Amino acid sequence: MQACRSGETRDTVRLLVGWEAKEFPLGDPNWTLLQLLREDFGLTGTKEGCAEGDCGACTVLVGRLVGGRLAYRAVNACILFTGALDGCQVLTVEHIALDGLHPAQEAMAAEGGSQCGFCTPGFVMSLVGMHVNGAGGDGGAERGAIDAVLAGNLCRCTGYGPIIAAARRVATAPVSDAWTRATARAEETLREWAADPRPLFCQTLRGFFAAPRSRADLACLMAAHPEATLVAGATDVGLWVTKQGKRLDKQIYLGAVGDLHNIRQTDDAIEIGAAVTYAEAETALLKAIPALAPTFRRIGSTQVRNSGTIGGNIANASPIGDTPPPLIALGATLVLESADGMRELPLERYFLDYGRQDRKPGEFVAAVRVPTPVPDSFRCYKVSKRFEQDITAVLGAFVVLVSDGTVVSARLAFGGMAGTPMRARRAEAALADQPWTMETVSAAMDALGDDFTPMTDMRASADYRLMVARNLLERYFHDLAGGLASLADGAIAEALCDV
Repeated sequence: MQACRSGETRDTVRLLVGWEAKEFPLGDPNWTLLQLLREDFGLTGTKEGCAEGDCGACTVLVGRLVGGRLAYRAVNACILFTGALDGCQVLTVEHIALDGLHPAQEAMAAEGGSQCGFCTPGFVMSLVGMHVNGAGGDGGAERGAIDAVLAGNLCRCTGYGPIIAAARRVATAPVSDAWTRATARAEETLREWAADPRPLFCQTLRGFFAAPRSRADLACLMAAHPEATLVAGATDVGLWVTKQGKRLDKQIYLGAVGDLHNIRQTDDAIEIGAAVTYAEAETALLKAIPALAPTFRRIGSTQVRNSGTIGGNIANASPIGDTPPPLIALGATLVLESADGMRELPLERYFLDYGRQDRKPGEFVAAVRVPTPVPDSFRCYKVSKRFEQDITAVLGAFVVLVSDGTVVSARLAFGGMAGTPMRARRAEAALADQPWTMETVSAAMDALGDDFTPMTDMRASADYRLMVARNLLERYFHDLAGGLASLADGAIAEALCDV
């Protein structure tokens, strides 16, 4: 690998397309999986609807080795770069009928789940993912699980009723012997590929796609190519190519660095590696921070959570990213690494200004550490136009510690209120050393107007954002007092934000 410690590298991508092994050079680092399937392999069942990971028409299953076993996840092919699939299996709607129609295909046909048909392959593949992972629940009657699986698939003919009925059928269907045999063979192929120690480095006419396997090689590559684009789940970076027309001709992929997929629990913290996806982090993170669950499960869709990473959400530094505000409120620290070594800083100090972060040339985000145990007073609320799969208008995260009725400390963090996620320092000061009463909270609500001058855009006006932020702080006060239903029962913060 150029300028790195590893010796021999590999310059062709290995991929199981369906049940057939393929090996090919990567001519363009920007080539998406959707383009590969449709234009190179003629698999036109996978559709392009939105080209931004919203509609689900391009949904496919990607199989990877997890702990040495093959695991499937539904993903959006339209924003996933081909190089990131090296060593994986991709299943499209053309590949799932092995000894007759797959139960998802049978159920969609039996229930009349297809109208114009454009979205149907994506729905089918989401149902296959549910079937293979057992997400439908015993008896197939868990509507919440079905809704979560299908939230990332849109039907413009509004045929959801029959599709939900089909999902219930699929959830009760057994996995066929043919499927078990085929996946066992696929798993063996992926294990053989994984045993090859050579990292992927595809040189192209305009740049390269590199997939280092160690943090040392990643640091070396970053030192040699600080201008390269770091890619993890590509749920945002992919849109730079598909919607903004950018060319990312030097890409360094983090997903092959096994150490960056680690989740470590110590006595006083939980550490999440930069390549850990939302789906991978869910069990451990929500066990440590149960109050985060309602917001966490509203991040994107199943497809987005299967690809997107918490590290990427932080590193990209969007002012409306969903994970930085709660992590800031909890006092998280960021681990940055480069060829010169490692350093840590409070997460809130990473965000300097819109588009500016405290990340030196050659550095990469390695992990985020969240102190544990998490205070019982932690709460997080997300407000957006839609409940499912929508970008945040305002997100508030709060930790207020009270002793003998007096505020000992307060950390109030917001997204969507400024050019970066940030704490409301003046509102915190208004709470400090004051009685924990509605009168004190009202003073802090007023102080939010001194903390923030929010912008007006397509998601919300400045006035609305400020009003929502104030209402969320009031909600927090009543929530802790037991005056409101817990968010765990599905209540949503919008109820306090009427205009």
